Amino acid sequence: MSVQERKERERAGRERLIVATARELAEQQGWDAVTTRRLAERIEYSQPVLYSHFRGKREIIGAVALEGATEMAVAMRAATAAADGPRARVTALARAYLAFAERHPAVYDALFQLDGGLAYAQEDTPEPLKDAFAALLECLSEVAGDGVRPELFTETFWAALHGLATLTRARRLPPEDTERRVELLVNRLAMV
Repeated sequence: MSVQERKERERAGRERLIVATARELAEQQGWDAVTTRRLAERIEYSQPVLYSHFRGKREIIGAVALEGATEMAVAMRAATAAADGPRARVTALARAYLAFAERHPAVYDALFQLDGGLAYAQEDTPEPLKDAFAALLECLSEVAGDGVRPELFTETFWAALHGLATLTRARRLPPEDTERRVELLVNRLAMV
């Protein structure tokens, strides 16, 4: 291995450590607790080392969001692959999405609430974000209905899921009724 390859591997390792530490700190204490000073202390590197990888917290949030989008896409695809029939797939998709939002609130915030400097629904949208949307679209396009663009239906269904996730987490909706809400969403909106 060349010196250059070793340096690149070490740099990638530091970057992964920064992202993992930011994510861990955000999950434990919230995004307000994630500062370059705290990250530098936790990973035992100087703040200039952090700035050599990320220009600031915004880029770190973006990196966490991209990692989270990949994980969310995997979780949704795994859930829908194990389901038999359109109704079961849409139900599994909704459950997987809501479970991800509940289990990883800081990552969910990085994806959908905070400014990570990422472009959504544009030409330059990063691939992990496009893939997470594709995971939704793959399942929902089969139930969009005649005369309805699958992308538009997917955006609408996704918006409903996001609302459920956000309102439940904010304790505006009682969590014990989540399953009934999923059933209503699937039965009424997806009409499967």
